Amino acid sequence: MDLNNVQVSFEQLGLSSPLLENIASLGYEHPTQIQAESIPRILEGKDILGGAHTGTGKTAAFMLPILELLKRSGEAQPLPRVLILTPTRELAIQVEQSACELKAGLPFRAAAVYGGVKMRVQTAVFEAGVDIIIATPGRLLDHLRQGNINLGNVQILVFDEADRMLDMGFIHDMNKIVAELPEQRQTLLFSATASGKVKRMIHEMLSCPAEHIEVTPPNSAAKKIRQNVIMIPRACKADLLAHIIKQENYSQVLVFTRSKKAADELTATLTTAGISAAAIHKDKEQSERIQVLNDFRSGAIKVLAATDIAARGLDIDNMPCVVNYELPERPEVYIHRIGRTGRAGRQGQAFSLVSPDEAKLLEKIEKLLKWNIKRVVIRDYTPPKSSSGVSRKCAKTLKSTRRL
Repeated sequence: MDLNNVQVSFEQLGLSSPLLENIASLGYEHPTQIQAESIPRILEGKDILGGAHTGTGKTAAFMLPILELLKRSGEAQPLPRVLILTPTRELAIQVEQSACELKAGLPFRAAAVYGGVKMRVQTAVFEAGVDIIIATPGRLLDHLRQGNINLGNVQILVFDEADRMLDMGFIHDMNKIVAELPEQRQTLLFSATASGKVKRMIHEMLSCPAEHIEVTPPNSAAKKIRQNVIMIPRACKADLLAHIIKQENYSQVLVFTRSKKAADELTATLTTAGISAAAIHKDKEQSERIQVLNDFRSGAIKVLAATDIAARGLDIDNMPCVVNYELPERPEVYIHRIGRTGRAGRQGQAFSLVSPDEAKLLEKIEKLLKWNIKRVVIRDYTPPKSSSGVSRKCAKTLKSTRRL
């Protein structure tokens, strides 16, 4: 079936009535391409390698058929039956929330397992019985070492954002976890990029020849995201960003930095400028990270300054704008960052504030994209006065030609 030209319904994918009712209650009318291609194959018991942009519905692409398979097999099964590995706490929480929404009315239990929460709290969850575990590798391995959980009954293993897990250095933890699983299992691997490391992982960890589903070109950015670059001295970035946010009146802005220090300093600068902002990075307590994300989702804060811990797993409907305050060291991360906007086929905007010392990083990103990102300048911006000459440098760089 050519799914590019035929609009498939959820009813055609082999899902039962309870799941179809939950899908309808969540407002989903038609499956995305990754869902339409993945769900039938997963229901057939096939191993899957799925490649698609963030925001294309990958979580439901594996969660819906998993729930259907659990329903078909009945409740009287040893637990846990499903293990989903994610690179970050935020993504684990998001996947758990999605599971809870999609399984409403069904007797299956799902739990997120990650660091920053007391081990005994999570052990109590295991002892009570849980069908689906969504875990970060490090914390799950801690539980395995202490004998708190047995993974010998897992029937389905999912690697969510596999490329990101490899980037974060989890490969050894992942191998140790896989060694605890039955050899006879169904394995699903979803990745936004197809690096050599991901391909080697596919060969080693998928238990049988996998079906490859690629709904978007590898290492490409969503077409509906309008991308711009603003060349500017580093010293002027915070001031210019505050100006743009006020001028454009963005309701929400997700800003990426490379360091925790930069995220904290930017938050302080924006707050001083009268813009509600907060930072999120790994030095924040888990409770604080959850509160900041909730405040950002609710609109209590307008700007979230984040390190790449939030590049995956932060799902905000209709995110209007993503900003690269600092370009990432690895060009693939740029794609993950801007994928927070323009989700589910909507329009989005992403712009990058690029200082002269980041020119090489920009070149790498454009080489990966295979096209040059549009350069823009800000017509009505006046750089801050500075005795160090920063103002003159900014003025020269930002000499107006057009609005963002």
